[in-house]
Amino acid sequence: MRTITTIGFDADDTLWHNEVHFRLTESRFAELLADFAEKDHLTERLLEAERRNVLHYGYGIKGFTLSMIETAIEVTDGQAPSCVISEILAAGRELLRHPVETFPGVAETLETLKPDYRLVVITKGDLFDQERKLAASGIDHLFDGVEIVSDKKSDTYARIFSHYGEGPAHAMMVGNSLRSDILPALEAGAWSVFIPHELTWALEHADEPAGHDRFRKVETIAQVPELLRTQD
Repeated sequence: MRTITTIGFDADDTLWHNEVHFRLTESRFAELLADFAEKDHLTERLLEAERRNVLHYGYGIKGFTLSMIETAIEVTDGQAPSCVISEILAAGRELLRHPVETFPGVAETLETLKPDYRLVVITKGDLFDQERKLAASGIDHLFDGVEIVSDKKSDTYARIFSHYGEGPAHAMMVGNSLRSDILPALEAGAWSVFIPHELTWALEHADEPAGHDRFRKVETIAQVPELLRTQD
């Protein structure tokens, strides 16, 4: 790994807590519609709506809120009470205002890496929301660049790592999503470090690339500097 000059970091559930807030909102959503559908069934219908809508609304809170409204209309056969729709909208606004809590060791890890590497945030989601969270995180000054993208594919990483460094061959991506952070970065030719998170969104699940020589897995972000040192 001694040729690595640029490190990309996913944001949600890699740098700070995110999915836990969505799960709490889903529970609130289930309570609102308890008279119309069982929680498990409602969760399945909501996931189906999110899968359909991500191509139209993109990733993030706004698309999630619209998917909740669509699901509420579907499971009530178009009879969703206006008070329920109002509560769903309120829940979406609360998500957009939620405080940002970084994971333990994030700031210290970035401060350790910054003198030797170019650090870049590479994240999906709503532009305004991701910018808000980064500003509120207290770690924005530690990054050399921020890329908020509509999706993460191999050519996304090829473009970003070529812009901020010497290309994917000299870059590493760190994140909690196998589908978005790990596999496409490997396909682009970069190294990838997977940090599993127990609440990773279902649409981000994928199989680990067993045997890939540029794939690594750690338990916490604090292990990344040591990983870089021991792999030199």
